[in-house]
Amino acid sequence: CFRALCCKGPPPPRPEYDLVCIGLTGSGKTSLLSQLCSESPENIVSTTGFSIKAVPFQNAILNVKELGGADNIRKYWSRYYQGSQGVIFVLDSASSEDDLETARNELHSALQHPQLCTLPFLILANHQDKPAARSIQEV
Repeated sequence: CFRALCCKGPPPPRPEYDLVCIGLTGSGKTSLLSQLCSESPENIVSTTGFSIKAVPFQNAILNVKELGGADNIRKYWSRYYQGSQGVIFVLDSASSEDDLETARNELHSALQHPQLCTLPFLILANHQDKPAARSIQEV
């Protein structure tokens, strides 16, 4: 009531956007979202299945579905794509050549998926602070 009298009503609602966050296990998806939500980096556990986080920004709220990146979970990623308005693909830039090739294949598959192919993609080359990290050109 006070806000309505004093400030001429509640603030306008912030727009909400639904995103999907994918990448192989250990790429840093959970750490990224925890950091964006100002959560403690301690006790971060790799996601099994999926989790949903609301990431607040000043002008918008991102509802991010983080999908686990294990072999046995990746085949179900497409079941969670519906309704997404954007994609965050996280890759470990310090991973082995085999893992980098697997990540590349998963990225190409996501880029070609009918529910994602027209959406904006953010490709995040994580772990740039590690000695074995590849540059953007190498990735």
